[in-house]
Amino acid sequence: MPFIEVRAVAKSFHTPGGTRHVLRDVSLEVEHGEFVSIVGSMGSGKSTLLSVLAGLTTPDAGSITVAGEPQRGLRSDSAFVFQNYSLLPWFTALENVRLAVEAAFPHLLRDEQRGRARMALERVGLGAALNRRPGQLSGGMRQRVALARALATQPQILFLDDPFGALDALTRETLQHDLTQLGSGESGAGAGSTAGPVTTVMITNSVEEAILLSDRIVPIVAGPPATLGDPIAVELPRPRSVAQLAHDELATRTRAHVVSALTASMRATRDRREQTRAAAAVVARNVTSSAEARVAVAEEGR
Repeated sequence: MPFIEVRAVAKSFHTPGGTRHVLRDVSLEVEHGEFVSIVGSMGSGKSTLLSVLAGLTTPDAGSITVAGEPQRGLRSDSAFVFQNYSLLPWFTALENVRLAVEAAFPHLLRDEQRGRARMALERVGLGAALNRRPGQLSGGMRQRVALARALATQPQILFLDDPFGALDALTRETLQHDLTQLGSGESGAGAGSTAGPVTTVMITNSVEEAILLSDRIVPIVAGPPATLGDPIAVELPRPRSVAQLAHDELATRTRAHVVSALTASMRATRDRREQTRAAAAVVARNVTSSAEARVAVAEEGR
């Protein structure tokens, strides 16, 4: 049985302009310890899907089970890393991480919570910035704090909402490397370390990032409403590097496969929109013709 199992999930939102259908018939299976990336263009419904998977948003239809149990809200053994850091600006980096540890392990003494938070920050290279507030940190350092905060709670499941999308290329590559090390379960035990491989679901706009980090890539078929395409296995050996992917033949084939799936999805979406516009134009012409005919009949009657 898959660790995470999603079956026929749908989600829509009510807006002043009417109901907006975002997701339809979404099904997905994620094995324990697997890293799955959901790749798609901006506005395709990726963030909504991740919120539903994480339990932050309730689906309108379908089911989600984790370890065989129905999902009911955000689980205590999961963590979420947002793109915008979501740090409390009046607390230091250490306190931001300690608060997350306190929520996950309320039985620990304050000093134990602080020690666990300190080790997590040291593991992401922020041992010298423990007492800095978010306003005193660069964007890359803030995202390191967010990553340390998530992993300090020893989650079984990690949800990543395009966490490196707003960073420069060099910082992004460094943090991607950190993530592969921190989430692998191979970095040792101790406070702030993970107990084993972390099951990770990430959404991203970057095919390169997905190939670098993932065991499988799932293209999102753009809507509205959106659904998921067929998973694509990433069979490249680990560890991986950006330089290696640039010249690896298997990476090139995987990249082409993902891009082809996304391109086909975008083309189908464009065709549907053009058909919708054409149908609307036909209706408008018919309405105009009908109105003109009524006017002509009225004038003849005079």
